[in-house]
Amino acid sequence: MESVARGGTRWKRFAVVMVPSVAATAAIGVALSQGALAASFSVSGQQFKVTAKQLDGTGFVQYGAMDVGKSGKHPVAVVGLDSAKITNLCQSVVVPVPVFGDVSMKLTAGGEGGPRVEAKKLFIDADDLRANATFKNVDIGVSIDRTTKGPGPNPQDKGRYVEDSFAQQADKVRFTDVKQRAWATSAGTFKLSGLHMSVKKGKHECY
Repeated sequence: MESVARGGTRWKRFAVVMVPSVAATAAIGVALSQGALAASFSVSGQQFKVTAKQLDGTGFVQYGAMDVGKSGKHPVAVVGLDSAKITNLCQSVVVPVPVFGDVSMKLTAGGEGGPRVEAKKLFIDADDLRANATFKNVDIGVSIDRTTKGPGPNPQDKGRYVEDSFAQQADKVRFTDVKQRAWATSAGTFKLSGLHMSVKKGKHECY
């Protein structure tokens, strides 16, 4: 069974299969504000942007969670992958510096014609994604505590999601023309071939 979503839309319109878990973050936010969930994961006050020409992943899982930091509470859709290979990865973050102004840090790797970026046990906490997507053998509506096809919930997310809440999983996934805005990324291993990092004054983002 394959499920295909095409187009360049935001999370809320990305695909029918994506809607339930994103909507579930509202319930997570209520639970957190009422003290039912622990705010055990702290994120910085800056989001970052990521683009990629193509991402091929195996062992896919996706669920709603809450990132928390001094900047506040941020509902996210967490994507977990047992392994991923990425072409033309770009990551950028803009940090406002008092008096000096904005400073941008941009990282690129895995360019075409060279080795792809490789990641193991990859987790991405995003609140906006634009891409084309293809899922192979997808299960929609599985309990987050009963997922079997991916790495399961990130151990760092303990207390940041509602137990037995909505999740989805798939054997394989392919994303192309990816543009996303994220609060956090973690990985067991992250191999960046052809890495280039630059720091410049002003705004110089991946998109």
